[in-house]
Amino acid sequence: MTDATQLVRYTLRHADDCLVLSHRLAEWSSRAPDLEEDIALTNIGLDLLGQARMLYSYAGDIDGAKTEDNYAFFRNERQFSNLLLVEQPIGDFASTIARQVLFSTYQQLLWDHMGTSTDATLAAIAAKARKETAYHLRHGRTWLHRLGDGTDESHTRMQSAVDALWRFTAELFAVDDLDLSMVAAGIGVDVRDLVEPWRANIANDLQEATLSMPDDPHQTSGGRDGRHTNHLGLMLAEMQVLQRTYPGASW
Repeated sequence: MTDATQLVRYTLRHADDCLVLSHRLAEWSSRAPDLEEDIALTNIGLDLLGQARMLYSYAGDIDGAKTEDNYAFFRNERQFSNLLLVEQPIGDFASTIARQVLFSTYQQLLWDHMGTSTDATLAAIAAKARKETAYHLRHGRTWLHRLGDGTDESHTRMQSAVDALWRFTAELFAVDDLDLSMVAAGIGVDVRDLVEPWRANIANDLQEATLSMPDDPHQTSGGRDGRHTNHLGLMLAEMQVLQRTYPGASW
């Protein structure tokens, strides 16, 4: 395996996270609780789509044979390496907010560290993405506090959402040989270093929202290796149908 191949695989992991969550947020378009929130969730989704495009484009430049559309529309479920957390269905509004806070807190720490990568392109992408992620996190925290410290029903739904998604959080900080090789090269982020600051931030947010931090020992993973939940296949079928039916179609 060449270094270039490793760098493509590493870049695709983070691109897939962004693309899949972007598509999930797009599912709220015209369905959000109010118009302002409809626009906010759509804009966050578009930010993530932009991040995905930058990363796919970079992977394509390294690969020399693929485009961002190839990566997004012509890979199957097993070839996607996104985290399981981002592929889960949107659920109710509380579930979407819980996921956004859990993931954006992780992603902000990730971009902070990747900003010092020896790979100039990844560092530049991280610097841009960090500013957007700060807004995503601020938006999620506002709703987390509002719902957690709101009515009995909103509190119950918010706690249930956090509890249900907690089982996917350990995977955020799992590493394999590819991660370790990227860290050793000064390119990648050792996500194990992000665990404590992530937990401290999440604990603080949950406390302010009068919510409890789950202590679920049952964690699941596999997304980085292409082992996904059934939800991803269904999502990709919807997302890819046009390009697979009419390859090369354009407006």
